[in-house]
This record gives sequence, C-alpha cells and structure tokens, in this order.
Amino acid sequence: MTQEDILAAVDEMTVKDLHALVKSLEEKYDVSAQAAMPMMMPGAGAAGNGGGTATEEKTSFKVLLKNAGQQKIQIIKAVKEITGKGLKDCKELVDKLPATIKEGLDEEEAGKIKARLEEAGGEVELA
Repeated sequence: MTQEDILAAVDEMTVKDLHALVKSLEEKYDVSAQAAMPMMMPGAGAAGNGGGTATEEKTSFKVLLKNAGQQKIQIIKAVKEITGKGLKDCKELVDKLPATIKEGLDEEEAGKIKARLEEAGGEVELA
C-alpha cells in the first residue's frame, strides 16, 4: 500500500471514523497526534465551508524587536550574538525599530531568541 493509497482512504473517511483511527494510532504507537491535527484540519475544512485555513498552525516565525528598552547596548550585543552580523549593522538595526531580527524560524528557536532579547531588556513579538 502506497502513501497515496492511504491518503485516498483517509479522504473517504467520515470525521468520526478518522477520529477513531487517530485514537487507535495514538494507543498502538504511544504517540500524540496533537501536532498533526492542524495539518489535517485545513483539508477537512476545505471540503466543508472552506474555513479550515483560519485554524492552520503557523510553522514559520520571525522575531520582531519592538523596543530596545533601557538596556540598548545589551540589546545590540544580543542581536549581534543572534544574527552573527557586525556591531555596526546590529546598532543600525536596533536604531530603526521595529526591526525583524531573524525570520523563517521554527517556534522553538523563535521562542529562545525572544527570551534572549527580553532577558536583555527588549520588547519582542513573534510574527
């Protein structure tokens, strides 16, 4: 059985049957399908009213520095450490806020960078 065959079979299942399948897989392989569910939902929503994209989980994040706060030098050092850019480039980046520090990150890495910048005294947002 190919992956395409499996996907075709899933497409034919009712929501109730799909839920039962997911529960069976979770129990048999001792895993959680929570991360996989948002990926399945847009396809299921498209078959209904097309509202599936509103619940789609974000997979790529960018770190926006909104405010350097009182510790601007510490923020510049943190930005230099995070980006690997030169001191001059980092200073210019911090001087022109809001600024994208890094983009195309997974949620975990973006969270670590956000924590590092907040630890240095900055106001940060993930987008």
